[in-house]
Parts: sequence; structure tokens; C-alpha cells
Amino acid sequence: MRLRPPFLKRIDTYIIAKFLGTYFFAIILIISIAVIFDYNENIDKFTQSGAPWREIILDYYLNFIPFYANLFSSIFVFISVIFFTSKLAENSEIIAIISAGVSFRRLVVPYMISATIIAALTLWLGSEVIPRGSVTRVAFENQYKRRIKSPTYAENVQLQVDTGVIAFIEHFDAPSKTGYHFSLDKFENKKLVSHLTADRLTYDTLNNERFHWKIYRANVRDMHSLREKITHYDVIDSVIVMEPQDFLYTRDMQETMTNRELRDYIERQRIRGTGNLKPFQVEYHKRFASPFAAFVMSIMGVSLSSRKRKGGMGVSLGIGLVLSVAYAFLQGISSSFATNGGLPPFLAVWIPNILFTAIAVYLYRKAPR
Repeated sequence: MRLRPPFLKRIDTYIIAKFLGTYFFAIILIISIAVIFDYNENIDKFTQSGAPWREIILDYYLNFIPFYANLFSSIFVFISVIFFTSKLAENSEIIAIISAGVSFRRLVVPYMISATIIAALTLWLGSEVIPRGSVTRVAFENQYKRRIKSPTYAENVQLQVDTGVIAFIEHFDAPSKTGYHFSLDKFENKKLVSHLTADRLTYDTLNNERFHWKIYRANVRDMHSLREKITHYDVIDSVIVMEPQDFLYTRDMQETMTNRELRDYIERQRIRGTGNLKPFQVEYHKRFASPFAAFVMSIMGVSLSSRKRKGGMGVSLGIGLVLSVAYAFLQGISSSFATNGGLPPFLAVWIPNILFTAIAVYLYRKAPR
């Protein structure tokens, strides 16, 4: 009974199993060590801030593990490929495969299939799953590690919520998601055509529709030429394109947004011309650059470690670790230049992939045939 797709050979399933098995084993091993080091480093902060054990385990470490595993996924890919491919080369299995008539290009195919699986998993986790867990993790870090209190209110908020529509909230209370002394002005051809004032408005979290607000005790002045019409409302159910997070910024807030939320937030803030959007833009582009890195690292790894060396596996692993550290260092430096300097976020995030793609192409051409 055939258990593999017809286009895959036995050698393909063998390499894919080795690749993915080593990848997940590396994640478990390295992240376990990272958790131990992180706990030892932060135990004093947890104790002094009175963090409950339940929150440490469920709110922090349960979300810490997938976040950092996904963040450094490309490095885990590189180390995994170097490790198991060097072992294959050490046992002369690579030589036997190539001697059997399998070209090096064909040998790379199962590596690319494995990289595709990892890239798809990384993209899905980073776009949808991890941001939801990061809401809890970031809140825990701000409260117990950094001791940063989340903003509980905002004063004198004014922002453009649509073309020619300006909203103003004198005071917004975060816990109750309620704003006081609210006004909404609509302009057409630079002329005021509608002016709404209300005692308060509340963000309706029970409604499935985004941007849903309830406005209480509102007066609406509609102005048409020389005539004005004033209407009083006790309650208005309204859709206003703004959310509490638009004026209640918290540290690392970009990590708590899904791709759709992040894209919408960037677009809204760009239209309004407010706030520093670079951390959000860097985060958005990074979520697409990181999965692509799986392909680059796979080609580099198999090209580098497929040759049998006199020094054994240690030489390939040493080179692999140096390149991994260089990639992580370059990634951090370029993101920092984008956030704090003038480097465009898209270019900053993709610079490491562009440079290491050139290295991967060079190593691929020098690989044994």
C-alpha cells in the first residue's frame, strides 16, 4: 500500500522525515534551554512583582514558546539542515545518492518541499495564531517584567475617521471603553455640513461588527445652505472607523495584531498622518520575510553540508552557527535602522534575505555534483 504521493520517491520521504524531525527536535531543545535561561534571568522580577505561578506558566511561557520558536524559525531550519545533511554526508549517503544518478538539483527538491511546509506553518502562526496569544504575553511582560502600566485613559483625542470626517473625544476611559464629551464633524468642500455632539460614547465589544459604537444623548446639527436642522437622539448605533487601540498605544502593540488588523491599522494611521508607523510596518513585512528565509536557509544548508569534510560534522556546524548568528545580527540591525533611522521598512526587513540569497546561490554553484 503506497503511503506517499506518486511524485515523491522513497529518498524524498526519507529526507523530508529527517528534515522535519530534526527541525522540531531543534526547536524543542533550544527553546527548552531558552525557557530555563529566561526564568533564571527574570525570577527576581517575578518574585518582586508578585506574579502568580498560573500566569507565569499559562499567560507568559505558554505564549513565549511559540512566539520565539516562530521568530527564529529560519535559524532552526539552517541548523537542522546542516546537522542532518552533514550526518548523511559523513555516512557517505550523499555520495551514494549522487552516484546513483540523482542530480544535486533533484536532491534539493525534498529540502524545498520541507521548507514549503515550514514556511506555510510559520506564516500561519505568525499571522493569525501567535498575535492572539501575544495579547496576553505582552500584557504580562508590561505588568510583571517591565512594570509598565497599560494606559487607562486618553485626553483630547482628535483624529480623522473618514474623508472629511473628524472625531474628537475629550476624555476616554480604557477599562470601560467609554469616551466623554464626544463630537463628530463632517466637511464637504471644506465646509461644515454636520456637527454631532454627545455626552458619551461606548465601544460595543458585544457586536461582531468592527468599529461599532453606541452614542448617548446626542444632538445633530445638519446644515444646508442657510438652514439648520437640529435633531436629538437618546442612543445612536453607529459605525465609526476608529478603535480604542488607535489612541491607546502600548509597548509592542504591533505584535498583538493579526495581519489584517495590522494592515488596517497602518492604513488608517497613514491617512490620519499621526503616530510613528515604522514599528508596525517592520512587523508587517517581517511576517512575510521570515517564511521566505526558510527556502534561503535550506539551500545554504544543503549546499554547505553535502560535501564530506575531513573535519567531520563539526566544521559544517561551526560555519552554520557563524552564518546563523550573522543572519540574526543583520536582521536586528536592519530593523533597528528602519525603526529609528531613515531606512524604508520593506527594504530593511528584506536586506538579510537578499544578501543571504546571494550567498545561497554561490554555495549552490560550488556544491558537489
